[in-house]
Amino acid sequence: MDNVFDINEEVLKLSEKALDLCKDKFKEIEDICSYNQQKMLKAFQAAKVSESMFSGTTGYGYDDRGRDALDKVYAYVFDAEDALVRHNFVSGTHTLTVALFGLLRPNDEMLCVTGTPYDTIQSAIGINSNYSGSLKDFGIKFSQVDLKDDGEVDYEEIKRRVHKGLKMVYIQRSKGYALRRSLLIDDIEKICKTVKSISPDTIIMLDNCYGEFVEKKQPMSVGVDIMAGSLIKNPGGGISPTGGYIAGRKDLVEQCAFRLTTPGTGKEVGCTLNILREMFLGAFNAPQITAQALKTAVFASALFELLGYDVEPKFNASRGDIIDVISLKSADEMCAFCKGIQAGSPIDSFVVPTPSPMPGYDSDVIMAAGAFTMGSSIELSADGPLREPFAVYLQGGFNFDSAKIGIMLAAQNLMNKNDN
Repeated sequence: MDNVFDINEEVLKLSEKALDLCKDKFKEIEDICSYNQQKMLKAFQAAKVSESMFSGTTGYGYDDRGRDALDKVYAYVFDAEDALVRHNFVSGTHTLTVALFGLLRPNDEMLCVTGTPYDTIQSAIGINSNYSGSLKDFGIKFSQVDLKDDGEVDYEEIKRRVHKGLKMVYIQRSKGYALRRSLLIDDIEKICKTVKSISPDTIIMLDNCYGEFVEKKQPMSVGVDIMAGSLIKNPGGGISPTGGYIAGRKDLVEQCAFRLTTPGTGKEVGCTLNILREMFLGAFNAPQITAQALKTAVFASALFELLGYDVEPKFNASRGDIIDVISLKSADEMCAFCKGIQAGSPIDSFVVPTPSPMPGYDSDVIMAAGAFTMGSSIELSADGPLREPFAVYLQGGFNFDSAKIGIMLAAQNLMNKNDN
């Protein structure tokens, strides 16, 4: 390859070897992308998307044709009965919280079957905190089924804990800041079958963040009732500047819409200002952008395996999301890695990432993200809490050709640090 960034010969050679290892996996990713892109095109046509829908509305947003068509696009591609796609979801955590409060009532029980949920949703639930307005504050009970020692879902314990009358089973598809593997659609299907065989009326809710368009089959097709995610991850295609989505059964989506706005108005209100063009364009590009992020993750796994680091998942493993976990040896190595990722970014490449406190986390966090959209994790980024096992969480990449430069610079930084 042309060496514009003065990457050393050892990293170049290892990168070529990594690319060779990735060939079969890249073909698999391209096949999934082709299917999902065709489905997205069909979704746009089925919703009769037109240029006139891009202008948006103000005020109450009554009769916003673009907003309603965008909901139909997401419902189609996710095999859902309905969807709620809005720019005023401020994050994935906010979107999930709206869904939880829309569906749960005082004295209801929520059972998470994938261990402790991701850090930032814990305060919304009321785990180890007493924030005013949490689910706990409203008398909603939370319990969890821990993962087994090997990080796998404990199906036998799920069978013991699920009972008729249980209001919700909650699944987190991605690993969060944990070392377990992210769930595949087959895993999600097995959980759904296990739960529904005992309590058919229990709502199964999925945190689908980072998992959109990674596989051909959709969670709604294997038993999930409702799911939510962020538009500055996979489904926004790197173009939506903000927002989130909820998709699933029509009656459940309506309850979530009543929580977002008001009971009785729900999806009928909510102006879209001047953002619909970006939201449509982002959705349309999402399968392609997700494929680029997946290629970046596979390449990173291969390269850092060659360098002797533990990675999850391995380069040739099946993937449930776009995230790579690379276990480093120290906080200093985490900083060196993130410095390389930042140096390979198109935005703020001159900035040096430094650890700092972050709301919702119990330790300092380091983040590298030279992104066009603040916090966008479909763009190349890396982050992690500075605590053992000193794992850095890598995700994103608009296009593989630029993203792999960041990966190579991170590798070079680590090699230079260890040589000194």
